[in-house]
Amino acid sequence: MDKRENIDELERLIGDYLKNQGFDLVDLIYRYEGRGLFLKILADRQQGGINLDDCAFLNSNVGRILEEKGILGEGCVLEVSSPGLDRPLKTKNDFSRCVNKRVRVFLHECVNDKQEWVGQILRVEDNTVCIRVLEEELQIPLSKIINAKQVI
Repeated sequence: MDKRENIDELERLIGDYLKNQGFDLVDLIYRYEGRGLFLKILADRQQGGINLDDCAFLNSNVGRILEEKGILGEGCVLEVSSPGLDRPLKTKNDFSRCVNKRVRVFLHECVNDKQEWVGQILRVEDNTVCIRVLEEELQIPLSKIINAKQVI
């Protein structure tokens, strides 16, 4: 199995487990650090607000599941943590969780002649994020977004 297939399998397995526990998989980082493998899972409650006890619980259970499935070797370091306030917004759920908050959005393709916008998320519809920039409502397709973060 190549690295991409490994990551896809990890995302499916861990994402399903987290969802059943009332959490969302925000991001998964799987890479070599030094001589060993490192698996970092960023998780959050589906309505937001994960704490240290949640992370410890998930770390223990995800580790057990991965060990039972034989997916990761002994030298792999597993870490489950909060994505933090400045986490990247990637999915429709991420943007929905930030309705009425200010965000900075970077695009790979211009919308209204600009590739960077800062505004307040009004709503998320289908595959579009609607933000208010000054007095204008702007509709940005999720497919055009490279990077987005909440403005703290």
